[in-house]
This record gives sequence, C-alpha cells and structure tokens, in this order.
Amino acid sequence: MTTAAGLVLAAGAGHRLGRSKALVEIDGELLVDRAVRVLAEAGCAPVVVVLGAQANDVVAATTLDRAVVVVNDGWADGMGSSLRCGLRAVADLGAADVVVLLVDQPYVGVEHVRRLLDRRGGRAAIVASYGGEPRNPALLNASAWPSVCELAVGDVGARAWMRTHPEQVLAVACDDLGGDIDIDTAADLKGLK
Repeated sequence: MTTAAGLVLAAGAGHRLGRSKALVEIDGELLVDRAVRVLAEAGCAPVVVVLGAQANDVVAATTLDRAVVVVNDGWADGMGSSLRCGLRAVADLGAADVVVLLVDQPYVGVEHVRRLLDRRGGRAAIVASYGGEPRNPALLNASAWPSVCELAVGDVGARAWMRTHPEQVLAVACDDLGGDIDIDTAADLKGLK
C-alpha cells in the first residue's frame, strides 16, 4: 500500500491564546515541529504544513526542513480555508491519502496516526474517536477531497463532510492513547504544564 501524505494545519493567529499556536513550546519542542515529526515518524510522506498568520515568524523559528511549507493567504477565513489549501497542495504532490493533524493537539502521537493508517482501505475517511466522539487526527482518501473542500467553510473542516457521509467514515477508538486535548487559550496551555 502506498504511503499517505501528512497535513498539518497551523495557519491560525491564535487570537484566544494570544499568540501563534505553532510557536508554542511543550517539552522543549515547538508544536509545529512536533506535528511534522509525529506524521513523519508514523510513515507519512510528504508532510505538508499550512501556515498563514505569522508565517515568516514560524518559518524563522522552526526546523521545517522535513516538510513542504504552504502559505494560505486566506487564513483569516478560518480553518476550512487552510484545509482546502492543504488538500490542493497534497493533491499536487500526487498523494492518494492524507492524515490531517491540527497543530494545537500536543498529545496526538505517532501511534494515533499509525492506528488510522493501519485501517486504510475501505472507507473514504478514518477518524480517531474518544469516548465515541470523532475528533482528530483524520485520514482522508483523495476520493473525498472535492466534497470535503465544498463543505470546508469558515471554521469548519472535514467534520461537515463526515456528518453528511457517515457510511464513508470509520471511527477508530483512540481512548487508550489519549490525545484529545487541544490548546485554545492561555488557561488550556497552563493546564498542560
């Protein structure tokens, strides 16, 4: 089976946090570097990172030499815009599957991604679930990308497509791995440290 690409969505300004989430450091590693590492170590290739707000600062502060960096000039329109931008980039690179990882989930690790990759082959989307609720990361087959892009508007990513196509989605329990915590505010960040 061919390798899936990886896609890190890291374009937001982090308004509620007060700074770019990509530049948050946890355990000595910037979140954007961590996300790229997780996808690469899980076997995803290539890994695409979508930047937007503070893109120059992120590039200057990070070691994204293992990634293809794409800048989404429409980042302020929301996550949907960054997902569309990233899927276009991944399609241009010839990928058939992509694992989408949000930069603000520091406890999503290599095993989460491998668990999704191991289940490829029968559905257009495979999503990690926690407590029975679909969350991230998510693996999307290229067959779904055009429809996902149509529904990815504002701060809505692939979830809208998954809700309207439940028969094409496989939820894979990841409760034993943890990882469903995300960082949106300074209080969230303080709670991790």
